[in-house]
Amino acid sequence: MSQLASWRTGSTRVLPGFGLSMGISVLFISLVLLLPITGLFGQLSELSLAEYWAIITEGRVVASYMVTIGAAAVAALINAVFGLLLAWVLVRYEFPGKRLLDALMDLPFALPTAVAGITLATLYASSGWMGQLLEPLGFQVAYTWVGIALAMAFTSIPFVVRTVQPVLEDLPAEVDEAAMSLGATDGVAFRRVIMPHIWPALVTGTGLAFVRSLGEFGAIIFIAGNMPYETEITALMIFVKLQEYDYAGASAIASVVLFVSLALLLAINIWQGRFVRRLHGGKG
Repeated sequence: MSQLASWRTGSTRVLPGFGLSMGISVLFISLVLLLPITGLFGQLSELSLAEYWAIITEGRVVASYMVTIGAAAVAALINAVFGLLLAWVLVRYEFPGKRLLDALMDLPFALPTAVAGITLATLYASSGWMGQLLEPLGFQVAYTWVGIALAMAFTSIPFVVRTVQPVLEDLPAEVDEAAMSLGATDGVAFRRVIMPHIWPALVTGTGLAFVRSLGEFGAIIFIAGNMPYETEITALMIFVKLQEYDYAGASAIASVVLFVSLALLLAINIWQGRFVRRLHGGKG
């Protein structure tokens, strides 16, 4: 009993004390996150404000912003729907092959993105298995923005599934069963009972999927076609600048993606914190 009490009060620790643990954590963050960002801003310091503005507002670059953001938004919305459905199936049902399906959810993390891009381009090209079926119907996927959105959805769907799945696992099935036993329909039970609990996780997972799609490169360039002003993504613009040894220009474009990603993640965290406080306040 005394050992349990000492563990709860923190007098006995498995890991090192706060000072050492915090120091190692800060060192890791500095090497992995802060140092690359510092290098990015170091490259930006070589540009004047006018030069920086000229680079990030150049017509071809702005067109790549529109293609990237539009396709990432479509991919995130698709993943919000199907990611929630996959998480629901994995948590609430038992069926043969469930473990295999659960493992496949992590495939985009393990599979090299270039391999995914080549595979998708091969499948959805006019001579591919799927392309041969879709093109006679008037649907062209490869070398269009649709292919870009498809590649983004493939690489980012685990963020939605793995964010929503543990929340659903913590929500007992008896909760929605109780709602339906009181006369609520399936739709009402899902909307009024289940959705309020999983909503923050779903928004967070969708936001992470969107941010992940903004920086995707390998899975997209093989299926995009990379046509200027039509299917060029921002990551490709950065790559082109690097190929031209224009590190300052590449850093300028990358800083826009970084700013959008950080702003979105910050907004999600702030909203999630307020949502949780409001939810707990309502219960109180």
